[in-house]
Amino acid sequence: MSSPSPDSSAAERLTPELASQFARIALGHVTREYPNKLDHVLESDADALGVKALHPIFYGSFDWHSCVHGYWLLASLLRRAPGIPEAAAIHALFDAHLTPQKVAGELHYLQRPSARGFERPYGWGWLLKLQDELLQAGNHRWAAALRPLAEAFADRFRAFLPNAVYPIRTGVHSSTAFALALAHDYARRAEDTALMAQMRAKVRDWYLADQAAPAWEPSLDDFLSPTLMEAECLRRYLPADEFRAWLLAYLPRAAQGEPKTLFHPATVSDRTDGKIAHLDGLNFSRAWCWREIAGVLPDGHPMRAPTEAAAGRHLAASLPHVAGDYMGEHWLASFALLALTAGE
Repeated sequence: MSSPSPDSSAAERLTPELASQFARIALGHVTREYPNKLDHVLESDADALGVKALHPIFYGSFDWHSCVHGYWLLASLLRRAPGIPEAAAIHALFDAHLTPQKVAGELHYLQRPSARGFERPYGWGWLLKLQDELLQAGNHRWAAALRPLAEAFADRFRAFLPNAVYPIRTGVHSSTAFALALAHDYARRAEDTALMAQMRAKVRDWYLADQAAPAWEPSLDDFLSPTLMEAECLRRYLPADEFRAWLLAYLPRAAQGEPKTLFHPATVSDRTDGKIAHLDGLNFSRAWCWREIAGVLPDGHPMRAPTEAAAGRHLAASLPHVAGDYMGEHWLASFALLALTAGE
């Protein structure tokens, strides 16, 4: 698969060509069963089952959560670029897999006693983000089929948040800021005001007092920016004026390009190593966060130009590497799409 030049206009926004490439990538892995990394606790010999038996929908893409956001990617592309050649294949895939019967199978897995923490919180956030996209696209059949699973994960957030005394400030799957950023979009679209209020209160409790972020990143394992993901989470939950005031205290030298690490892409030394390949995702997640943050800064704001430039550098560094090795290919396009469509 050919890759766009990092200096091309594709490094700025989604194009029909990129949409088609991303769709082909996702269609190639969401039903690819192996290799597969299960998040599965065996309670007895009877639980030693193949991945399709455990997860009748989200059995591909190396792991459950990557398969979920592979479906989100396809749904989002179908809405944004409905004329791409891959549209018919996406429709056929969703018609075959987003059915009440198969959703019941995914729900059945959640009912296992050992599945209480299954995919918490990363997969929870992505499943709700997928439902948000289906609701936004207006395809009532697919959204209606997935609704029981989305409501089950919303219920898990409701049960978990009172026990979550502290946030999880990581750059990987355990990040509470990332999960609640995605869950926000679902709660708004589904008009779940109770969940929204609960999440907003928790986000304020966790993050509102943070100032002068040291930005001790990246680590070799990060695919999210712990620093910027917190800011992007708060951007969604705070009124714009309050967020801008908080941001100034949180990143007081951002207008001067400090901390430097947030303004320059991470170096990816080995894209065949699944953990090191995370750093391409870090570049995309930083670009996504910077673009979203810049969108609430008025013209002429001293932080706006540096943040927009940083977003462009991060996108250009990793967009040529969305496809290639399966360790990145099974998930990176989703994060590239977040960055390319930020602020829309």
